[in-house]
Amino acid sequence: MFDSLQDKLDRAFKVLKGQGNITEINVAETVKEIRKALLDADVNYKTAKAFTDEVKQKALGENVLTSISPGQLLTKIMNDELTQLMGGTATDLELGKNPTVILIAGLNGAGKTTFTGKLAKYLKEKRGKKPLLVAGDVYRPAAIDQLEVLAQQVDVPVYTNRESKDPIAIAEEGVAAAKRNGQNVVIVDTAGRLAIDEALMNEISAVKEATNPHEILFVVDSMTGQDAVNTAKVFNDRLDFTGVVLTKLDGDTRGGAALSIKSVVNKPIKFIGTGEKMDALDVFHPDRMASRILGMGDVVSLVERAQQQFDEKEAAALQKKIRKNKFDFNDFISQIQQIKKMGNMKDLMGMIPGVGKAIKDIDIDDDAFKPIEAIIGSMTPYERENPDAIDQKRRLRIAKGSGTDINDVNKLMKQFSDMRKMMKQFSNPSLAAKMMRGMPRTPFGK
Repeated sequence: MFDSLQDKLDRAFKVLKGQGNITEINVAETVKEIRKALLDADVNYKTAKAFTDEVKQKALGENVLTSISPGQLLTKIMNDELTQLMGGTATDLELGKNPTVILIAGLNGAGKTTFTGKLAKYLKEKRGKKPLLVAGDVYRPAAIDQLEVLAQQVDVPVYTNRESKDPIAIAEEGVAAAKRNGQNVVIVDTAGRLAIDEALMNEISAVKEATNPHEILFVVDSMTGQDAVNTAKVFNDRLDFTGVVLTKLDGDTRGGAALSIKSVVNKPIKFIGTGEKMDALDVFHPDRMASRILGMGDVVSLVERAQQQFDEKEAAALQKKIRKNKFDFNDFISQIQQIKKMGNMKDLMGMIPGVGKAIKDIDIDDDAFKPIEAIIGSMTPYERENPDAIDQKRRLRIAKGSGTDINDVNKLMKQFSDMRKMMKQFSNPSLAAKMMRGMPRTPFGK
């Protein structure tokens, strides 16, 4: 995500490398490269020009402090301006009504039905709501079946009427069913439609009139770039939607839609889809996305994902085991399972400041844990609970049983032992502090 744009912005900032101060000439050259990078990323031309003009004006108006370089200053200005360009702050859904009606609109293939399932899971698990899905796509073959499968996956009811070919009546019936059954959010999935198809555009306008939705979310395939922004404008003129959802941000996207859409339609991006799994949905935070575009990571989102997966009681019990040096392979495999639930490994590592750039050309397989899981799976319950008892004879048997090499088993045992020692040291606050004091000072230390 945004790898190409990140590379081009890095090259733009190199114009200022080694410069002692900011001048009209070096800023103009840098800004020219930034504008080129944005246009290559399929950002709307007017948006790119207005953005870079603002960056240039801010840069020339700033004094460069002795403690930072011109490049660092421009990165800070870029971060602030990118954040504003994408909306400034996260925008929440309006969920005060009972029931709250959310209408999902967009083009064919944008990922509306998948997003509908993800949104239901999000509202149920993170917002404490009781959602009802409504199958309003009467045109696409198997659209109703797909929604039913997704509803089953997230354990949410779905309203269908296979006898009807009237999406307006189905939407009204769905809202009425939610009122009867005590569901407080109704999510209406609609058919994909082209902006030039007047009959289908009139139809979704009629669905809007009939259901009076509190939220209309326009789902955009971010990989379509500038075309997505132009389509959003046409849809917004007809529907006056309340927010945008960018799907497929885990793909090879240039980022134009994310950077342009707010300024073109003046509607916030509310969610982003980052994968195919039902939990691969994030609230859109402009400041965090700006940091990621500039290669500065996104630690806050990483911590939030970790908090969603790690149970406090389990963590406290684990800490006790670590203090007593009782951390075993059962605990280790449990931690691996929780990490895997957090999402795509490369995406997770990209949230760590400085790591994103280092791994951008490295293919990180989501199955990277499989050999480790196979090795631990070949251990007996006694061996998993007593790692120190695994001698060379046992290691040979484990390697054979897991289909791995003895060197792989030895390597895992060594890494596990080193990790256990470090975890025990850092679980002791006084010892950890002593270790930190003994470490070499960084260039930023006092």
